[in-house]
Amino acid sequence: MLQTVLDTTNPRQPAEFYRQLLGLTYRPGDEPPADGGQEEPDWLVLRTSDGANSLAFQLVERLPRTTWPVHDVPMQAHLDLTVPGTETLARQRLRAEALGAQLLLDRFDDPEAPLYVFADPAGHPFCIFVPPAP
Repeated sequence: MLQTVLDTTNPRQPAEFYRQLLGLTYRPGDEPPADGGQEEPDWLVLRTSDGANSLAFQLVERLPRTTWPVHDVPMQAHLDLTVPGTETLARQRLRAEALGAQLLLDRFDDPEAPLYVFADPAGHPFCIFVPPAP
């Protein structure tokens, strides 16, 4: 698999969010304009530190925001991100919210898999959780 692609009505917004949240970098040529201009890209790619494509963002005309946990407009897909423990999970909640994520579900106190479900600024759901012990 090359990458995960998320549809969005504004590719720069979720690209910037995930770039900061996950420490990714833009594919050469996809960086924001140096002059602070407001270009409207229709496709952006984020890469890992070793240059592998990770996430891409594709412009669509409209995209209804998920209504999860009600299934009127289902998630269809979401990202699962893990952290090693609850202390890190608590820090990542604050970090995600500071970057513009909206908390959708707080299951921090779940003894088997502490979890937060968020929507990124464009409305895409994602989870940050401590995986259960093997």
